[in-house]
Amino acid sequence: MNLPNAITVGRIAAAPFIGILPFIPSSSVRFTAFTLFLIAAATDYLDGHLARSRNSVTDTGRLLDPLADKLLLFATLIPMSILMAGQANWMAPLLDRSGEASQFAFLTPIGSVPLPWWVVLIIVSRELFMMIFRQAAARRGRVISAIGPAKWKTAFQSLWVGSAFFWFFARTFASEHNWNSTSWHAFELFNGTVGALAMMTAVVLTLYSVWLYVRQYGSVFASQPH
Repeated sequence: MNLPNAITVGRIAAAPFIGILPFIPSSSVRFTAFTLFLIAAATDYLDGHLARSRNSVTDTGRLLDPLADKLLLFATLIPMSILMAGQANWMAPLLDRSGEASQFAFLTPIGSVPLPWWVVLIIVSRELFMMIFRQAAARRGRVISAIGPAKWKTAFQSLWVGSAFFWFFARTFASEHNWNSTSWHAFELFNGTVGALAMMTAVVLTLYSVWLYVRQYGSVFASQPH
């Protein structure tokens, strides 16, 4: 197994921990989850760059890299969907008897911004659609590469998720140390605003990139598969 594939396998191995650790109400554990996410997000770029620069792209890598991406996506969406769901979060009593599981929506100057169900639906639907779209195009002899808006979508999605995971840690740490200062409140608003704006931008770019893919590669499906 070459180095790029080993890095990809490491991302796959980290995904379950990224998905589970945020549910443990400890600032150190949640900081570990945040750190693992940062490493996974960085190596998502690194393994592909190494494979291309070293001319070591393999069939195994082509199989493992999309799998790692999907696992990381679901590993982050699951805790975000539950912890940021707001007061209607039916799983809160199961996660933390103190009720803290309902306190992780982004805080912004215009109020709290939870993770809406329709955002999760758009993100997941896009991934499933593009997986099918790419496979269908490949059967017709056309490889669909990532386009600019899709790369920006990934960047803003990482910023959004990173803001959420850091918020899980920071709010827990503040609660453990009874922080309630003006500077802490300013940070709450800053982190929440960055996270909420990144989330909305990622959603817009998600929809826009799908439209571009269909417009640019839709004609491929006029031909018969090989």
